[in-house]
Amino acid sequence: AGASSVPLREQGNALFQAGDHAAALAAYTQALSLCDGESERAVLHRNRAACYLKLEDYAKAEADASKAIEADGRDMKALFRRSQALQKLGRLDQAVSDLQRCVSLEPRNKAFQEALRGTMSCTDSKVDQMFQILLDPEEKDADKKQKAAQNLIVLAREEAGAEKIFQSDGVRLLTRLLDTAKADMMLAALRTLVGLCSGHRSRTMAILAELGAPRLSAVLGVEHEQVSLAACNLLQVMFDSLKEGMQKDFRGKEDAVDLKLLIKHLLELLALEGASAHGRDNALNLLIKVVPRKSPKETNNSLSLWVIDQGLKKILEVGSTVCGAQDSLPVTENSRMSASVLLSKLYSDLKCDAERENFHHLCEDYVKSWFEGHELAGKLRAIQTVSCLLQGPSEAGNRVLELEGIMDGVLSLCASVCEAHQLVAVEALIHAADKAKRASFITANGVSLLKEIYKHSERDSIRIRALVGLCKLGSAGGTDFSMKQFAEGSTMKLAKQCRKWLCNETIDAGTRRWAVEGLAYLTFDADVKEEFVEDKAAMQAMFHLAKSEDRSVLYAVASTLVNCTNSYDHEEPDPQMLELAKYAKQHIPEQHPKDKPDFVKRRVQKLLAAGVVSALACMVKSENPALTNSCRELISRVFLALVEEAEDRGGVVAQGGGKALIPLSLEGTEVGQTKAAQALAKITITSNPEMAFPGERIYEVVRPLVSLLHLQRTGLENFEGLMALTNLAGISERLRQKILKEKAVPMIEGYMFEEHELIRLAATECMCNMAMSKEVQELFLAEGSDRLKLMVLYSGEEDEKLRRAASGTLAMLTALHPPICKRIPQVVSAWQRGG
Repeated sequence: AGASSVPLREQGNALFQAGDHAAALAAYTQALSLCDGESERAVLHRNRAACYLKLEDYAKAEADASKAIEADGRDMKALFRRSQALQKLGRLDQAVSDLQRCVSLEPRNKAFQEALRGTMSCTDSKVDQMFQILLDPEEKDADKKQKAAQNLIVLAREEAGAEKIFQSDGVRLLTRLLDTAKADMMLAALRTLVGLCSGHRSRTMAILAELGAPRLSAVLGVEHEQVSLAACNLLQVMFDSLKEGMQKDFRGKEDAVDLKLLIKHLLELLALEGASAHGRDNALNLLIKVVPRKSPKETNNSLSLWVIDQGLKKILEVGSTVCGAQDSLPVTENSRMSASVLLSKLYSDLKCDAERENFHHLCEDYVKSWFEGHELAGKLRAIQTVSCLLQGPSEAGNRVLELEGIMDGVLSLCASVCEAHQLVAVEALIHAADKAKRASFITANGVSLLKEIYKHSERDSIRIRALVGLCKLGSAGGTDFSMKQFAEGSTMKLAKQCRKWLCNETIDAGTRRWAVEGLAYLTFDADVKEEFVEDKAAMQAMFHLAKSEDRSVLYAVASTLVNCTNSYDHEEPDPQMLELAKYAKQHIPEQHPKDKPDFVKRRVQKLLAAGVVSALACMVKSENPALTNSCRELISRVFLALVEEAEDRGGVVAQGGGKALIPLSLEGTEVGQTKAAQALAKITITSNPEMAFPGERIYEVVRPLVSLLHLQRTGLENFEGLMALTNLAGISERLRQKILKEKAVPMIEGYMFEEHELIRLAATECMCNMAMSKEVQELFLAEGSDRLKLMVLYSGEEDEKLRRAASGTLAMLTALHPPICKRIPQVVSAWQRGG
């Protein structure tokens, strides 16, 4: 096939030289249709890019040049052509980055240096021009302003552009834009500042000095949601730059001062009445990301201690907010949950008992101050604080529950005639049942109380919560205090009631969330699972809630799905213990017949049909504290169950499952990351990876797949990881380079010696594809290496597949790297001699 495309390419070259660019383009295009060699195709794409530049079709020129660069990232002609196309398309930052690549590949090339200088100077005059357009009160052309704003943001992303803006008095001008108080101007300014601060400590400090922490926190607190979020992104970038300075630098002191100043303003924002609800959430999210240590390896937890000292009460102000009460702070449905997560992170960042005692005392003082000196409103605030702590650092929650009068206050308010008060108390009781050391006290008093409320309350909102309390107590007390005690009857009846509430749109979402909490407990029962998946409306109502603004429902949704797909860990009972149990006539837990594999398979099908994948993908997308690592793990477990059958995988990918699995595989608990990686492997094995993970995404899949090769993973995980990498290694050199960079080759080699024949075969097939890379070929030539010997040995094995993979590798090596031919006879003879 290669031969027939060459004459056409040469004909195209002649036409191009003669100035007939359209005819040249046609010749190259025809040549492409006949050619399948990767390097020849790359040349044709590069030549087509030149035609498109001449024909002024810059978007196509960029696309063709990119294809050539994908095949070889060091192709200077293609990089230069792409930079010309990008410049014409107005994407200056990308043009500059291609030109910088050209200059670094060929530092002496005058044309490259000139082009780079030209693009840069074109930027210079532009900066002043853009600010003029943006700050001119007479300028009425909205499109023109929009374009100027976009250009500034784009410029700031490139180091040279960012420095240029900074030197042109940009910070003062950006401050003026912020002070216009017009949303689109503020967004442009904030997004440009992100570029200026990103990874640049000294600029960050200068910008912070110019803008001032009070102004930044005021912008975070504005009503406009997008502006508040953009300010949140800017602050995150500033924190990262300052923190890097603290780690690298002996002058870390001044950065620490700046950091604390910013954090102090965020803490003040929490309790500030004039700040918007979203601003408050954004401030909490920032504190969660910035304050606690990233890993236990960092020894310094002074920032957490300082925040507890300066701001614990302010965080509790948000956590203790009673919605709808007079003078309550503006909060969203996520604020209290975020406060719980932050408190929990601060508490786990403490290192010794003295630090923990201090935390407890501050919490106790706060609760007492509300509970003792105030009327009913104060008691409600105190009880709400207890709920907030029980959902966060539950040890601190248990401590405040034991304060005098608190538990009695909860129980008496459960019987209140006022719905809002009763809600606060019943929720506190439920959280207490979940976490309390004193479950027996609560079971004794709480059950009869909750039963009363469930049977006699007029209000659905209260009955739902009472029901969840009963479910939780039922599962907390173990089997002796089983659900059967409730006069209400069976789990089935309760689950039916939960599904009914879940589908009832006239009930507010905050209340319907509790119906999911109930199902998260009730779906331990296989009969409940079966009924739930038959009820499509209930499944879809739950998915709808999972996609809503209120993120606190995520954990309950994920738990319910783990139960329905049986993707929790199955503990095999110890056979000896079973014998003993029979001997002692004890009750032996048996698997419910409806939890057998056929039932689980059918349930998975029903969930897929109801749209479970898009709900999960939406849950993962939320940048939200409620998406904790344990929640991510549950979602990964469900995904792995959903891709069990090969024929379902295409559908899972089409609804966004492939994209969602990548972040799950890179962050979270070790179990969660492994389950997500295994799901990615299953998808990669049976589908076309370039379709399943389009564009750059395919390169992000490599690291999770390589993680499956680690020794602590199971044999099945190793096997699936190898098969998936084999598929990727056969696609392109750039993917092979990425696999090499992730240090997979030594592990792949290790598995070629594995006793299990399937794993050995998978490793050999993977090596066969990897051997298309020069670096891997050199390994086979390395002095004193037995790699070649092993391949020759395997090509004489009985197992036909292994023989084919090994001899295929040898054929590839000898074709691509002729010196290897000489080595094979040496290897064979040495080994026949018994060497």
